[in-house]
Amino acid sequence: MQSASFSSHTFINLALDNQVLKFGEFVLKSGRISPYFFNAGLLATGEMLSVLASGYAELLAKQVQSTANGDEAPELFIFGAAYKGIPFVAATAQALWLNHGINAKWGYNRKEVKDHGEGGHLVGADVSGKAVWVLDDVITAGTAMREVVELLTAAGATVAGIIVALDRKEKGLKELSAIQELAEQLQVPVKALVDIDDIIGYIERCGEATQLAKMRHYREQYGV
Repeated sequence: MQSASFSSHTFINLALDNQVLKFGEFVLKSGRISPYFFNAGLLATGEMLSVLASGYAELLAKQVQSTANGDEAPELFIFGAAYKGIPFVAATAQALWLNHGINAKWGYNRKEVKDHGEGGHLVGADVSGKAVWVLDDVITAGTAMREVVELLTAAGATVAGIIVALDRKEKGLKELSAIQELAEQLQVPVKALVDIDDIIGYIERCGEATQLAKMRHYREQYGV
């Protein structure tokens, strides 16, 4: 049965209720003082994971539909970047099947190479010769995602695209954001379920004036 469409408003509201999204003052690795913080490690309820996975699945289903040739849908391979991406990709595979009738093949990477049993860095579907969509939470500098891309390339796969939960839309070392740099470097789409503009829009409807002013100032100072 088709599920309700993903709603950024619902996702942000749930993220606030579960302390996944917080407002205040947070020092980032870059040294910037951010008026908000997104902690995907707290996406730790069935409801939150289901809403997140439904969003990933909805975006992926649209990609499958846009590349379908006649009645035959293309194979879909999805990959979770360890560690947070592992439950995301498993839940998304289920959401694709239950909500869209798409039987995606999925896998993930280990942080450490396993030297016994099947061994190696990769677990799950064989991605050799396949174009793979990678799922993750937030891309900050893009370093971890580039490592995943290297692993997939070494396994004979290519990256079809990347989907993250949140795009902060912040400048990196230059004028582009980390997401824009990745998209340019890999020549693939990099999509997000929500971004800072969605959060600002939410505060405009439901938040406080002081909070809104801080978010707008931060967006103007560091945004792309």
